[in-house]
Amino acid sequence: MLKQSLNQKMLQKLSPQQIQLMKLLQIPTATLDNRIKEELEANPALDEGEEEQDVFDIEKRTEAEEENGPEAESFELDDYLNEYIDEDPISYKLMADNFSSTEEDKTIPISVQQSFHEYLDNQLNMLGLEEEKEILIGKQIIGSIDHDGYLRRIPKAIIDDLMFTQNMDASEDEIQSVLKMVQNFDPPGVGASDLQECLIIQIARKMEIEDDTDKKVKRLAYKILKNHFNEFTKKHYEKLKKHMFVSESELKDAIGEILKLNPKPASGFKSSSRGAVQYIVPDFFISNRDGELEITLNSKNAPDLRVNENYREMLISYKHSGQGKKKTKQEKEAVMFIKQKIDSAKWFIDAIKQRQETLYKTMYSIMQYQYEYFVSGDERRLKPMILKDIAEITALDISTVSRVANSKFVQTEFGTKRLKDFFSESLQTKDGTEVSTLEVKNILSDIIAAESKRKPLSDEKLKDYLQKKGYNIARRTVAKYREQLNIPVARLRKEL
Repeated sequence: MLKQSLNQKMLQKLSPQQIQLMKLLQIPTATLDNRIKEELEANPALDEGEEEQDVFDIEKRTEAEEENGPEAESFELDDYLNEYIDEDPISYKLMADNFSSTEEDKTIPISVQQSFHEYLDNQLNMLGLEEEKEILIGKQIIGSIDHDGYLRRIPKAIIDDLMFTQNMDASEDEIQSVLKMVQNFDPPGVGASDLQECLIIQIARKMEIEDDTDKKVKRLAYKILKNHFNEFTKKHYEKLKKHMFVSESELKDAIGEILKLNPKPASGFKSSSRGAVQYIVPDFFISNRDGELEITLNSKNAPDLRVNENYREMLISYKHSGQGKKKTKQEKEAVMFIKQKIDSAKWFIDAIKQRQETLYKTMYSIMQYQYEYFVSGDERRLKPMILKDIAEITALDISTVSRVANSKFVQTEFGTKRLKDFFSESLQTKDGTEVSTLEVKNILSDIIAAESKRKPLSDEKLKDYLQKKGYNIARRTVAKYREQLNIPVARLRKEL
């Protein structure tokens, strides 16, 4: 049975300005320029400025505007014009004087070099192929090779691509014939379908060298890759010695030869698919001045923005032309459009300013909390710190602190660090002292680095080592930390 009822609910909704600020907080300094350019292109009322003038507060909408809607706005245009023109929108801009004392060079040098696919195309042209069909097949194969140097597509898929793009019919034998040519290109291993084939191509190329005195070692390495690749990847060395009837020293030499090969043939080239090299641009700079830490924001966090001067002139012209006569509907729509764009520009400038203040406040709190680390550079002095700790100090929401710390970098005297690396859980020692999990991870890394690679330590033994050092830790926690450090299990760390 249907019923009608009245319910009261309290809802909290973010305004468009708050949403814009949240999005800006997530953007690192390296990409902030692009976001500002997008806004400059989208909003003609926003402009870049160089004059050093003061910032004035954003004009807030009156309650009458929000309650009565567009009709009320149309009756308040004259008041808006007078108020806005008196305030001088040109002075509404954002300066970096309080955030950065230096001006960084905004030009990032980009190296110019031949791309991987261009290098392969040049080698294809040097073959002097006479048949156009072979050239087209070769170009299709080269275009299908990924940025690691592998050809992941099967011949049948390449045949379909040729039919679709070139309207050309080709057989699998023709594809394989041209592919063999491409696999002889430099760098060795290019055009392989998987890692095993890639390494086999490389070791076979080495075996062709006439003056090589280590052909026996290379032949053994070739047999391992060809017939016992699974045992090799899982480091089952005892099985390899048993199946291949070789001594430990011979197996060690062969494996050493395999380890010299390149699993990613295209690693030495800049791939066009990956674009330009991405550099780390620090968002903050921390310097130590005789024991006093000083923090500054990167000047790219503080661009000079203002309201476009032409829009102010439009309003003045509209005011003078409209005196003494009734305004038409088109004139009202025009001035409302101008008002909307100016308000949007003001909101964006204010969001950038709030972004600066939030970034500065958060980083300053992190610096004070981890003062001993920033003074000494010793990671063992990092305190356990979670997002809630900084949120309580700054009076910001935890989600806001998370947005700031997620993709930002700080440049210190000890290197450039990611902000989120300063956050860690606490771990209790046997004497009841709380230490950062970062300290435990560093000790775990040192233990594994010093272990015997012939008999690597299991997670259980690593737990015992840490417990002897006074850390109350479980084996599962050791395994979790090891995985976070990208350290494989003991079996895969084994060496001959």
